[in-house]
Amino acid sequence: MELKTLATPHVPVRYYEGGSGPALMFLHGAGGITAEDPFLNALAAHFHVFAPLLPGYGDSEECNELREMLDVTLHYWDIVDALGLTDPILVGHSMGGMIAAEMAAIAPHQVSRLGLICPAGLWLDDHPIADVFSTLPYEMPALLFHDAAAGAAMMTAGRSIEDPGFLQAYLVQNARQLGMAGRLLFPIPDRGLSQRLYRVKARTILVWGDSDKLIPPVYAQEFKRRIAGAQLVSIPEAGHMVAAEKTRETVAAIQRLA
Repeated sequence: MELKTLATPHVPVRYYEGGSGPALMFLHGAGGITAEDPFLNALAAHFHVFAPLLPGYGDSEECNELREMLDVTLHYWDIVDALGLTDPILVGHSMGGMIAAEMAAIAPHQVSRLGLICPAGLWLDDHPIADVFSTLPYEMPALLFHDAAAGAAMMTAGRSIEDPGFLQAYLVQNARQLGMAGRLLFPIPDRGLSQRLYRVKARTILVWGDSDKLIPPVYAQEFKRRIAGAQLVSIPEAGHMVAAEKTRETVAAIQRLA
């Protein structure tokens, strides 16, 4: 994947681009994304992938003008326009799935194919979503992965999650990233999306890990209920990071939109 820069009305956007095939825009979750991400590269084997970084992620500039959900949603539509894309497949994970769903609800006639991977955006009082902003680093693997030990190895590139060097880099990175993510997810990720999902006209694939402890699978049923005709692909032995734990199966689900 090649890292590029794109001008938009509010801020220069850093984005990854690679692959060939139908145009697909991928919206990352609160943890961000890198050029080496296996899921991103697996998508690029089948699609022409564009993966913009939310301001504050990676080496991108922060942007105080993006204050709320509507600002961020329109920002991503500015990116679509700046890239010259027409009706790309929209795919988002977690926070990125929330944004993709908002894009499809706000502009229903401009999105015909939508892939939502464990999206945030809804809130059920009987099934509260864990607060990632108060979760300690060593608690994250069990929250995000079906296999916590393997997940910890993915997060740390094989280093100990208690390694002071890793913790310092992790905390510095999170300070920037979660500052932006907090505008959408804190204290709860309910920004009224449930009231707008009826507007989505796109053919929608929902992908969910059966062991998702962050956004439990009951939310998959709620999204399915609220988006007309949505199809649900449940993947066993996978948690919230289903695309990392079960990359092949997740890509296969997204390929249904091609």
